Amino acid sequence: MPLLYLAQKNVSHHGRTTNLQHPLSQYIAFLERETRCNTSLSLSLPFTMAIARAVAVVVVVCMACLWSPWSLEAAVVDGLGVNWGTMSSHPMTPSTVVRMMKENGIKKVKLFDADPWTLGALIGSDMEVMVAIPNDMLARVQSYDNAKKWVAKNVTRYHHPGGVNIRYVAVGNEPFLKAYKGAYMNTTFPALKNIQKALDAAGLGDRIKATTPLNADVYNSPDSTPIPSAGNFRSDIRSLMTDIVHFLHSNSAPFVVNIYPFLSLALNPNFPLDFAFFDGGSKPITDGGTQYTNVFDANYDTLVHSLKKSGVPDMKIIVGEVGWPTDGVRNANVALAHRFYDGFLKKMATRKGTPLRPGRMDVYLFGLVDEDLKSILPGDFERHWGIFRYDGRPKFPMDLSGRGNDAYLARAQGVEYQERKWCVFNESAGNARAMKGLLGGNVNYACSLADCTALNYGGSCNGLDASGNVSYAFNQYFQAQDQDVEACVFQGLAAITTVNASVGECLFPVQIVSAGARAVVGVVGVVVGVIVVAAALIV
Repeated sequence: MPLLYLAQKNVSHHGRTTNLQHPLSQYIAFLERETRCNTSLSLSLPFTMAIARAVAVVVVVCMACLWSPWSLEAAVVDGLGVNWGTMSSHPMTPSTVVRMMKENGIKKVKLFDADPWTLGALIGSDMEVMVAIPNDMLARVQSYDNAKKWVAKNVTRYHHPGGVNIRYVAVGNEPFLKAYKGAYMNTTFPALKNIQKALDAAGLGDRIKATTPLNADVYNSPDSTPIPSAGNFRSDIRSLMTDIVHFLHSNSAPFVVNIYPFLSLALNPNFPLDFAFFDGGSKPITDGGTQYTNVFDANYDTLVHSLKKSGVPDMKIIVGEVGWPTDGVRNANVALAHRFYDGFLKKMATRKGTPLRPGRMDVYLFGLVDEDLKSILPGDFERHWGIFRYDGRPKFPMDLSGRGNDAYLARAQGVEYQERKWCVFNESAGNARAMKGLLGGNVNYACSLADCTALNYGGSCNGLDASGNVSYAFNQYFQAQDQDVEACVFQGLAAITTVNASVGECLFPVQIVSAGARAVVGVVGVVVGVIVVAAALIV
């Protein structure tokens, strides 16, 4: 950015307008006065004044860095947070993840439980946190006494100066998905009411709100009129949803919805690819006098119409999950993920909102890191939603401020890797045995206990030859088993190598040391240290 332009522009600083031209002029004038008054200077006056002007510009540039809303303290577009899932076989330590988020300017995080190790790492971070009650605990907190105990253990204990800045409690997660076949239909609303009541009783209800993140499948438009204005809550849950939204609204709690343009594309072979993105390449949908150029806006406004028909037209909406996976199936790749996030973040930065809800949006990206233990029943992309890999390395350049100045985000620091070795198919020993049918069974065994979804059609490793497929499966199992030598046998079909087996874009990973394992080692070290010190004192 030219210095002259930077010196003349107006920037907003916490809602105030500051004109940078005035302090620059003042500072230059001050230096010029001091220069003229100092007759002992050996340099010529014009040359000294030129230096003064240069120094002034540098000073003001530094001031601009401190004052600008795009400084390091505001590197993320307003309203943006991330989902932090922990379904990983080898998770990073929570403190490492929190430090990574803070280094990237992320100030809001949504969790899927209330794990004390995770919350402990968030103490003192001042990050805005949404904790959660998993679906399998909803029946338990139907009891108000259990709800009070849950709030005391997972919310109140952290609510103190320098504690955890909990702002929401997510009661369940997408409990009304059609795939659940009504399993949580009778437990969700009672649990929601009890948790809010318990928060109120603890004196936290004005600051911390209970809500239930819901999938966008709780509302729809009829096939005969597939436009937002025809939308309403699903007929099978309409009465329940009306009760829930009125309860939320009466407690000033938001409606949290998960919207996935990728799923619109993945589940419908006739869906126009460009309509999933924000760069205007698709034919718009017309709804009365309103045009929709992307599926996110259309989906969001279908919810707005549904809320209006339920009697709460002004209800606050938070997008609890939105993102794009990078592997496992067709169209789940780094290039399209970059395209999606680039357009979405720019949209957020403009505060354009949607046609029915223009302005600022509250959004949590899904997700922060890949999770190799997630169920793949929804699709083989499920383990690849992270903007960071399993080890905290960013997958592609992006600008969380929405200005389009893409660069790789700050990676996780202090991550400890296992040894640089891989388990691969031993072709010289394996050919004869493979003819006897051993190969298929061993590959199936490896992939049943490790993540092989990158081998699928459209995946990053789909282009490997037959031997490469076998090697990938063996290595995934080997790494998942912490490189145990017994995990690289496969009836004599495998061998350990120190040569990186990665091919092109297909990464053969070396697994990290699990946070759990590091914690155990740390505890053992402390215990040993205590024993040594005690022994020394006794002697």
